[in-house]
This record gives sequence, C-alpha cells and structure tokens, in this order.
Amino acid sequence: MVVARQQTLKELAAPNMENQPLCKNMDNNVNFELKSGFTHLLPIFNGLAGEDPHTHLKEFHMVCVGMKLNEVDEEQVKLKAFPFSLKRATKTWFFSILPGSIGTWNGMKKIFLEKYFLASRVANIRKEICGIRQSHGETLFEYWERFEQLCIQCPHHQIPDQLLIQYLYEGMMPTDYSIIDAASGRALVDKTPEAARQLITNMAANLKQFGTRGDFPSK
Repeated sequence: MVVARQQTLKELAAPNMENQPLCKNMDNNVNFELKSGFTHLLPIFNGLAGEDPHTHLKEFHMVCVGMKLNEVDEEQVKLKAFPFSLKRATKTWFFSILPGSIGTWNGMKKIFLEKYFLASRVANIRKEICGIRQSHGETLFEYWERFEQLCIQCPHHQIPDQLLIQYLYEGMMPTDYSIIDAASGRALVDKTPEAARQLITNMAANLKQFGTRGDFPSK
C-alpha cells in the first residue's frame, strides 16, 4: 500500500499559484473575450460617499446594451464586465465575496446595492419623500424636480403611487396648491395616480416655461 506523502509546513504555507475562483458563476458553455475598447467605456465606481450606486448600474447597463456581442447573452456580458467597473475598495470587496455564490445579474445587483446602498440610507430617503414640503421661494418646478430626484435616488422606496402624489400635493405652498387644485377641477382625488402625476408635471413645466399662473391645462 502506497502512503501519500504529507506536505511540510513550508509547503503548506506557500502561496497558491492557481487562479482563485470569483464570486460569479459563468456559463461554462459560453466563452468570450472583453476587448479593452469595451472595458474602457465602462463607468467607474469607487465606493465613495458621494457616489450613487443606482446611477452606476444605469450607466453600466447603457454601455453593455450598446456593445452587443454576437451570440453572447447580455447577462453573461454584464457578469463578466462588472468587475472592470469597480475600483479601490469596491474591487477589494468584490474579491471578498464567496466564490461561486452569484449566478445571475440580478443577484450581482442585489449584493452590490446591499453593500453600497445601506438600509439606513433607504430609510432616510423614504422619510424625506413622506415628509416633503415646498420651501419658501421654491418654484413649483423646483419642488417637483426635487421630489423626482428623491424618488430616482431610491427606486425601491416601495411607496405606492397614490401616496407619492398625496405627499407631494399636501406639501405644496398654498399658492401652488390652489393652482393644482383649480387645474384639476377641484377633484385631483378623482384622477388616477398616473393622470395626477401628469397634470402636476405639465403645470410645473408650464410655469417654468411661461412664468404664468393663469393658464390651466384642460381637465
């Protein structure tokens, strides 16, 4: 019987020269190369305080869909390209994820947002949306734009559309509140959330464009 030789302490401590597996599971039947021209177009995320992970994902998506690779699934392209969009601490974080633990692009997005868009940040934005108030001197358009930016910053705020319109409407200054009330025929609550949102959008845009408070859109 042949007894296998045990490794010495020195051999066990030697660095492993084999490539270590990454967290993402790639389809073994798909083999493709990412050209440097493609990776150089990717947006960069450093994980700094002022960076928005949602914006990074949107920009990353735009580059990937614009660079079609023949017979390669978009999801596989994104999984392979994503590490090239990470720098500094985010790259270190990526390499620390359990090897083979991510098999889909949605899974990658989920773990990325959990890391860089903390639950506390979600809660703060939700609180801002629910308690939004138009400031003195803030035009209806500026107020609407601020509200929209809050919603964009946190797409998963999970606040129903009807409540979003309610918070926005109730937070208006009396003058603009009266304008929207008159434009809706004193019956904004009778409109669908989509129709109410469109009416407010149109009124805000009209006031910005023409600076008038007298011309209301048709009901």
